[in-house]
This record gives sequence, C-alpha cells and structure tokens, in this order.
Amino acid sequence: MKTNYPAVIVAAVVYWIMGALWFGVLFAKPWMALEHMTVEQARSANPVLPYVVSFLLNLLIAYVLAQLCLWRNATTAARGAALGTLLWIGFVGPITYTTYMYELRPWQLFAINQFYPLAGLCVMGAILGAWTKKAA
Repeated sequence: MKTNYPAVIVAAVVYWIMGALWFGVLFAKPWMALEHMTVEQARSANPVLPYVVSFLLNLLIAYVLAQLCLWRNATTAARGAALGTLLWIGFVGPITYTTYMYELRPWQLFAINQFYPLAGLCVMGAILGAWTKKAA
C-alpha cells in the first residue's frame, strides 16, 4: 500500500478544526483561567502565524501516523483509532504528564491540553485507517 495523501490532508484539517473547537469553544474559559491568560492577552496574539504553524505540524503528525498505520497494517477505522490512542498512551500522555508534575501545573490543565491530542490522534488514526489506498 502507498501513502494516501488526500487522507493525510483531511486528517490534518479535521485535527486542526478540532483544536479550534476544543480551545476556542469547549474549553476556552477554563483553559484561559488555568493558563492565567486574559482576554486582552489572547486578542493581542498574532492572529495568523499560530494557525499556519499548527496546521503544518498537523500535516506532519498525520503523515507520520499514516506511515505507522501502513507499517502496522491498520487498515480499518478501529485499528487506526487504536493505533492513535496507543501512541498517546505510550508517548504523549506520559511525557507531558511528567513535565506537568515537575512544573507543578494543575491536572485540569493537563486534561484540557492533552486530551485534545488523545482525541485527535484517535480521530486521525480512524480517518487514515478507514481511508486506505491500494497499491496500483
């Protein structure tokens, strides 16, 4: 099988939109409170650069996850989602939680910040696993 680039792009776009909903709608107020950020500070941030950079990084994440799906033969939505979840459980969660502990950051902030990549990796893996492209 070959890398399905349209699936990679769609997975990255979905993850990007999830981030906007997660931090802009669902958890905006508690996240800002836990980060000790004011509305004025948030409004003063560069309105374009973080969105462009995060989308490019989402493309990288989706591409690497697609390679892992191919390598592990995760060719269904369930297998792709399981792989994304396993990556979060084995790498993202433990690494970031260790940092949060030493920085004495609240567990609620960890939950808001890190359950987004958990959900995102799961959804991206499901998209990539379900949308397999057969070799020509």
